[in-house]
Order: sequence, then structure tokens, then C-alpha cells
Amino acid sequence: MIPIGEPRKSSPFALFNLGFRPFFLFGAVAAVILLGLWLVFYSSGLGVGYYSNTMYWHAHEMLFGFSMAIVAGFLLTAVRNWTNVQTPFGNTLAGIFLLWLAARILPFIPDMPGEVVAVIDLAFAPVVAVGIGIPIIRSGNYRNLMFIPILAAFFAANLMVHLETLGVTSNTAMSGLHLALYLVVMVITVIGGRVIPFFTERGVAGVSCSRYSWVEKTILPATALWLISMLTSYATLQIATSAVLALISAIRLYGWFSPAIFKVPLVWILQLGYLFIPLGYALTALAAAGQTSGSIAIHSFAAGAIGLITLGMMARVSLGHTGRPLAVTPMIVAAFVLMTLAAVIRVSITHLPIPYLAGLHLSGTLWMLAWILFLVRYLPILVKPRADGLFG
Repeated sequence: MIPIGEPRKSSPFALFNLGFRPFFLFGAVAAVILLGLWLVFYSSGLGVGYYSNTMYWHAHEMLFGFSMAIVAGFLLTAVRNWTNVQTPFGNTLAGIFLLWLAARILPFIPDMPGEVVAVIDLAFAPVVAVGIGIPIIRSGNYRNLMFIPILAAFFAANLMVHLETLGVTSNTAMSGLHLALYLVVMVITVIGGRVIPFFTERGVAGVSCSRYSWVEKTILPATALWLISMLTSYATLQIATSAVLALISAIRLYGWFSPAIFKVPLVWILQLGYLFIPLGYALTALAAAGQTSGSIAIHSFAAGAIGLITLGMMARVSLGHTGRPLAVTPMIVAAFVLMTLAAVIRVSITHLPIPYLAGLHLSGTLWMLAWILFLVRYLPILVKPRADGLFG
């Protein structure tokens, strides 16, 4: 069935036909550029004009630049499927994309007023919320309105960063960055629970995923409680919620797993990425107990779960929504392997027999190579029309 409001045919240049196209393409570009710049800044002491704290810039851009681009691209695509109502496309989608792009570029322009940078960057989450909210309301599919408060929370987290950067508040930026990371984990929990078992059953013949009712009923409330606990200073509550979620998430993944998934790269990359979620919770509990670095726990979520799941999801969604066979080339399998190595090195960096900076550069280089391979393969797929001639 053709979604309400969808054009009948596509032009030869299809980049703005559907949300995943521009945001997946330029999200991957950003993944390369932002990480490359960060390695240069970290090694040389250089910085970004607007963001006086280069560490804040790195965390902000990987969350509100890279991660939010992928979240936006996925939601602007998935809501169309969930509601059968067309989400923004054409000039409207191009405008949303340019808003995101401007927020990445403006901080580097000399003498650019900080207020302009902040307003442009802060506008993105509300605009995406409107872009998905209208189709959801038109369809009456109110179950998916849950993403609107999540986007509102992203806005609040981003506001906390910009208020400190502008000198309006003090000691709010780090809390905002942590909130944004935990929100991305929540989005992965919600979307992963929907699509990973579905993709597993559709992609691997004979596999049936087990979904434990008690896990699905408790995991989102537990994640919300964990998020709140992580914004407090109560270590005991952080340890307890993290340990519980490590167990629940591991059980959830166990229900999806079958050894047969290793025959299908588009499936094992998603499940391997999700494995970094219970690992991240376990490391968070250890960090709250003073047994390991909080940075290691953060990067289990960031480099591990976000890196692997976004790469795998983008590879799969881009094929499915352009009418192409759901099979990847050896180049993309190599990208999956490189991303896995990047994540493993980043999470185990303090235990490697090499200097910390060398480990950081090695992990970052593997991350960038993985995304470069994705771009080489998927650039033509994302800018050309669907293989079956349909719009989208």
C-alpha cells in the first residue's frame, strides 16, 4: 500500500526521497570527519572556537551530531512504515538536513555568535519531533508518540550543554552529555527490541527468537530508572540498576541468539552490537563501585553498541528501503569486522600493552576505515532511486 501523501515516482537524484538517505549518508561522513578531527585535537591541543572544552565538543558532536543524525534518519523512515503516512521528503527533508549540517559547521566559523550556534543546533530535535509527530497523529498510531518525549529530552540535554558553553550556567554540560548518551541507549533498547529479533527471524532461515514477556515488560521502566539514577550521586542505586539491567539485557539477547546468525552478517553485527549493552551496564556498575573507569563504561555504549548497531542498521535499512537484496558484499563484512575491532580496542584500552594515545589512534583509525568502506559501497545506493522504481 502506498503511504498517504507519497509521490508516485522518483527523480534520478533520490537523496531527499526519504529520511534515511541524507542522514545515513552524511551521518557516515560525519563519523569519519568528527573522529578524525578529534584525534587531531586531542593529540595537538587544538580546539573549536565555540566549544572552549574540546572534550565537550567531541562528546557533543558524536551524540548530537553523528548519533542524532542516525536516530533522525531512522525515525523519519520507520514512522512512514508504522503509520502508512508519508514523512517529510523533498525540499522539506532537505531543509531539516541543512539545519543539522549548519549546526556541525557553524562552530568553526570565526566570530560566529555563540547564540546563533546554540539556536541552530537546538532547533534540530524539535523539528524532527514535528516531522514524525504529524504522521503519527494523522494515523492515530499513538503508540509511537513515545518518541516525542524522548526527542524533547534530547533537546533538554543539548540545552544543558549550550547553556554552560554560553556562560549562562555552570556544571550542566557534562550532565547534559551523559543524559544524551543514556537517551541513545534507551532508543537502542526500544528500537533494538523491535527490529533485531524481526531482522533475525527474517534473515536467518529456521531461526525463531524467544521474547520473554517479563523482560519486555520490565526493561523500559528499568532503563528509565537507571537513567534517572545515573543523573544522581547515589552510587548504590547506580550499581543496583546497572547490575539488574546487565542481567535483563543479557537474557533478552540470549532469547534472540542462535549460532546460525553467524552465516548472515546483517544479523550478527546487530546482535554483537547489542552485546555491548549488557557489557556497558556491567561496566557502569563496576565504575560506580570504583572498580573501573567510567570512560570505559561510556565507550562500551558509545563505540560498541552505538558504533556496531548504527553501522549494521544502516547497512540493512538502506538495502531494504531501496528495493535491493538483503545481502552485503565482502567490503561491508570487512567494515563490520573493523568496527568490532575498534570497539574492542576502545573498551579494553587501559589493558592493552601499548600507550593509551596509540590505542586511541588505533581504535579511531579502525572506526574511520569502517565508515569509509560503508560510504564507498552505499553512496550510490543512497543517492539513486529504488531498484524497483518505487518512491522512497
